Amino acid sequence: MTITAADIRRDVKEKDIKFLRLMFTDILGTLKNVEVPATDEQLDKLFENKMMFDGSSIEGFVRINESDMYLYPDLNTWIVFPWGDEYGKVAGVICDVYTPEGEPFAGDPRGVLKRNLKKMVDAGFESFNLGPEPEFFLFKLNEKEEPTLEVNDKGGYFDLAPTDLAGNTRREIVNVLTDLGFEVEASHHEVAVGQHEIDFKYANALKACDNIQIFKLVVKTIARKHGLHATFMAKPKFGINGSGMHCNMSLFTADGKNAFDEPNGDLGLSDVAHSFIAGLLKHAYNFTAITNPTVNSYKRLVPGYEAPVYIAWAGRNRSPLIRVPASRGMSTRVELRAVDPTANPYLALAVLLASGLDGVNNKLEAPEAIESNIYVMTEDERREHGITDLPSTLHNAVKALREDDVVIEALGSHVLTNFVEAKRIEWASYAQFVTQWEIDNYLELY
Repeated sequence: MTITAADIRRDVKEKDIKFLRLMFTDILGTLKNVEVPATDEQLDKLFENKMMFDGSSIEGFVRINESDMYLYPDLNTWIVFPWGDEYGKVAGVICDVYTPEGEPFAGDPRGVLKRNLKKMVDAGFESFNLGPEPEFFLFKLNEKEEPTLEVNDKGGYFDLAPTDLAGNTRREIVNVLTDLGFEVEASHHEVAVGQHEIDFKYANALKACDNIQIFKLVVKTIARKHGLHATFMAKPKFGINGSGMHCNMSLFTADGKNAFDEPNGDLGLSDVAHSFIAGLLKHAYNFTAITNPTVNSYKRLVPGYEAPVYIAWAGRNRSPLIRVPASRGMSTRVELRAVDPTANPYLALAVLLASGLDGVNNKLEAPEAIESNIYVMTEDERREHGITDLPSTLHNAVKALREDDVVIEALGSHVLTNFVEAKRIEWASYAQFVTQWEIDNYLELY
């Protein structure tokens, strides 16, 4: 359903909305906003694309002498938040970032994804759909309302109360998401203590990425209301599973056909699907810095905790990087399992789409599917099957990122330069830090 300026004006009046959040995302994936009063004057400026902000202080945007940027609202992202306080009800809209010359800003992650979606259309497809599965942890707050690493339950996979004590928190999150228009499909406790997952229906990639950003905001807001801190950090605790964000992807043609489905094809997959998988595998090592963008991300990508470590694909086998779920027909999809929820969703989907399309456009052939457990294979066995590892550190991943022309083109030079610089600083800071593990293992020994 298309939302118009008249619809928004009516909402503001009938729901007594006092403030508008104009939301956008920086290069590192953090949701930002400029808040303005919901007056007629500000609404006029919003609808005329005249909302200006200073971009010089936003991560990866522009230098101080180029600071003026404009926010162009996507009216179809309009939401009225179901919470408020004594200062009045708040609504929001997700915006694209433009330059003063009226051009899309090269450093806007949402714009980067939109640019890659145009290339998808040029390749003969109508839509790129994403069904994300973001996981998160809930930790208790201390007396100062600061996050701790103490969980509030002892639940495991699919457990319920009294073992799972966060059920009411999840239910309120689901209710809020439903009020905001999400089609929530499932809510459950995950494998690790304190870990949770709420799945919502797939959508076209742009809408799905918008949903991920709003989802994170809702989860954190409702968790705080219940005296908890929600984190999408990839691996907050040693010895238990980390949090992933499996990405279920599919391409559709203009006539509404799932381009990955072919009943008579190998595993029920079309040549397009096989080539898309081949493209993902070809570029996987190089795009991992985008899909797993923090130092901590690589503490999750280790054997033994269900996260993928090896570059391979399979049908039902869950040990490789890519899995093809059993559903066929319109539900045929490819699931990439390495992505974690610290990723900027717009940039992640841009590089995944570009990688898959490289396989499709060049008719790449996927290697054999690996249906045995890769975790128990020897190194020689993996080598015989052509299975390689994902990067083991952010440092290695960032180096590989700069060596892949397809991924570089997908990101654009502005995003690439600023992302790499931010990650170099992050790695340098981490490399100089002395951890407790080093103290425990070396202080007395040496």
